[in-house]
Amino acid sequence: MPKKGLLERLAERPVVGDGSQCMTLEKRGYCRAGPWTPEAVLLYPDAVRQLLREYLRAGADVIQTPCFYSSDGKLERTNASSFTAEAINEAACKMAREVANEGDAIVCGSLSPVQAYVNSEGTEATRKEFERQLDVFLKYDVDFMLAEFFGHVEEIELCIDVMKTAKKPIAATLRIGPLGDKNGVSVEECAIRMAKAGADLVGINCLYDFDTCLKTLKRMKTALDKEGLKPYLMCQPLGWRCPEVENEFDGYLTLPEAPLCLEPRTATRVEVHKFARAAYELGTRYIGGCCGMEPHHIRAIAQELAPERKKNPPVNDMCPPLGEMLNLSAFSQIQEKSSKDYWYSVVPGSGRPFNPALSKPVSN
Repeated sequence: MPKKGLLERLAERPVVGDGSQCMTLEKRGYCRAGPWTPEAVLLYPDAVRQLLREYLRAGADVIQTPCFYSSDGKLERTNASSFTAEAINEAACKMAREVANEGDAIVCGSLSPVQAYVNSEGTEATRKEFERQLDVFLKYDVDFMLAEFFGHVEEIELCIDVMKTAKKPIAATLRIGPLGDKNGVSVEECAIRMAKAGADLVGINCLYDFDTCLKTLKRMKTALDKEGLKPYLMCQPLGWRCPEVENEFDGYLTLPEAPLCLEPRTATRVEVHKFARAAYELGTRYIGGCCGMEPHHIRAIAQELAPERKKNPPVNDMCPPLGEMLNLSAFSQIQEKSSKDYWYSVVPGSGRPFNPALSKPVSN
């Protein structure tokens, strides 16, 4: 029996995306911090497959092709030009399909912003870079397309227009917070323009944490409802807490700790449970993760939405009654924490007595 496609799934239940790829591979020693380009799919394919399998096991319905920022212009600018975008994207398509076929997941072809737009080379040059990314996804027949991590609604509109030629479902996410896009286009207008351009799913990814994303999503939904537009709402937030960058165009990148000292800000799985429920109740139907969202975070989303999805991931450490597995611990101190009320009331400490709670963003 053929697998259900993205839109069929969304019509029935929420869809869980996968999480951080390049950032997590860097932490594991397989990717370069800074460039964040995905040549690991050619250099360390087993490591990439293992990460994708962990997301599948965590409960992800979707496996994204692990080729974020794989365009020839980006690879050349980051000294990775010994690898072609075509070779990286082909390898990414093959392994994403291989892992997705190990479960009931579908494959998403991920298109990234391009240098032609950044360099103001014009509409045609920008479209051609998107077409080169898209060609490989068409060749390997991915299940749907995603434009992600775009900072300008104008650029993502061009990308959506190119993706429409594939005649597959289209998702589009901007890396924006309450300030809107990098040209100052409002959150509301961004959402409306993405929907009118032809995206079946619209939303946000990266740069901001749960609370900021929820504020932005609420504004998007209100604007879309007012216009009578009905795309599905999508969100793939950071796996770190960084409320102080809410009004920074570059989000967490403005933190002095970025990118090598972010671990103290890692979200707990309970915080992910709370976010997934709040996002769902707001109307978000595709919920995954971006930088910092590890497999256990994706598992928390899958577990929180298990009643709506009518299925659980293989290991249910936090499913209702939340924490029930802790009863099996050999230690009474752990057994006593086997309740949802306990974990939802915990205020985690950092273990760093002299550290500030927040940092001062470093803006350009």
